[in-house]
Amino acid sequence: MSRVPRWLGRVGAGLSEMGERLDERRAEVEREEAEADAPPSPPQDVPEDRPRPLAEHVTVVPQRPDPAQAVPWGVRVAAEAGWRLLVLAGTVWVLMRVISAVQLVVLAFTVALLITALLQPTVARLKRYGVPRGLATALTAIFGFVVLGLLGWFVTWQVMENIDDLSDQIQNGIDDLRDWLLKSPFHVTEKQINQISKNLADAVGANTDQITSAGLEGVQVVVEALTGILLTFFSTLFLLYDGRRIWEWTLKLVPAAARPGVAGAGPRAWRTLTAYVRGTVIVALIDAIFIGLGIYFLGVPMAVPLAVFIFLFAFIPLVGAVVSGALAVVVALVTQGVFTAVMALAVVLAVQQIEGHILQPFILGRAVRVHPLAVVLSVAAGGMVAGIGGAVVAVPLVAVTNTVVGYLRAYARETAAPPPSPPAPAVAENAEGPGAAPPDPGEGEAAATRPEPPQPPASH
Repeated sequence: MSRVPRWLGRVGAGLSEMGERLDERRAEVEREEAEADAPPSPPQDVPEDRPRPLAEHVTVVPQRPDPAQAVPWGVRVAAEAGWRLLVLAGTVWVLMRVISAVQLVVLAFTVALLITALLQPTVARLKRYGVPRGLATALTAIFGFVVLGLLGWFVTWQVMENIDDLSDQIQNGIDDLRDWLLKSPFHVTEKQINQISKNLADAVGANTDQITSAGLEGVQVVVEALTGILLTFFSTLFLLYDGRRIWEWTLKLVPAAARPGVAGAGPRAWRTLTAYVRGTVIVALIDAIFIGLGIYFLGVPMAVPLAVFIFLFAFIPLVGAVVSGALAVVVALVTQGVFTAVMALAVVLAVQQIEGHILQPFILGRAVRVHPLAVVLSVAAGGMVAGIGGAVVAVPLVAVTNTVVGYLRAYARETAAPPPSPPAPAVAENAEGPGAAPPDPGEGEAAATRPEPPQPPASH
């Protein structure tokens, strides 16, 4: 019993010591918090030889904002659009370089597409009459190229047959034009005319080497033309015979996500191309027939070859009509005089006005409606890139691109729109009316077996 109070005394002493330590720690924490909340004391003079603490050598760097947040929103948008445009421009540049390297193949295949669009309805009609597909394709392709070859041969034959008479008529026309200028109110002197003739002769003599080299290059041009004709013929033959399989194979090259949209845009692009080719052929025939008849009755030589030239140049929108009409007027001027040239100019302008305001809107319609500015720019760009062939295929390419882009935009809008919700079923107030829903077959049995609700007790 004497040992218990001693043990309790030691426990009490330990608890007292622990309480004192806690009080000291609490006082120290309160002192640190008070020093943190107190304002900083002014710096005291410290001797230079006294070492400074490490905290005094640390400089606090202010936090800088994010560089992307410092750039204005408009500049960031312009930068994002700019590098994407640079990527697109680089892609187009590479594509144009590739097309320039294989320009003959691209032009031949494009012309084959145009001829196929013109001849495809004939193949389909022959197949409906029971002609096998291979025979219908061969007959249509051979007939089309024979017609084109006969037109070229006829033009060449007419020019070679009338070249001598045409030279004499041109010389007489130049003499008549010279006399008319001397007697005209423009006060043109014979000295000025002779000076112009001398300048022309000097220019021809100075460029003899270039003319000779151009003649040598003409042989290469003929070889390339024959190669292009063969490529066009075989491409047209295979497109007429197996065009659907070629299109299905082309669709396999398209990513699966974009394949439905491209598959829907393809037939619409083909219909646009077919409408353009048919309409252009009809308009070109009308121009050639009426302008040819006009210059024939005016006595202009080689009226039929000029009409064929007008038909061929009509495939170059705007520019072709101007060039072919100017050629007819110049031939009329140097062979028949000023009055006949003015009358030929009136015929050409009248036919072209009827074509531009009546024939093209009526025949082509809305299928290939392209703004005139787009036509002019596309013809100019096609001519700069690939010459006459580029000018011929520029407008149909723009028309097809316009159709494809419009369809893909509409397709993307339809696929992005949420599906329409199904209409709510109509609830008729009168079950026996015409708009009542049909009764449930089990409704009568359920009503018969359903327990009746308890009735309230009757009041007495």
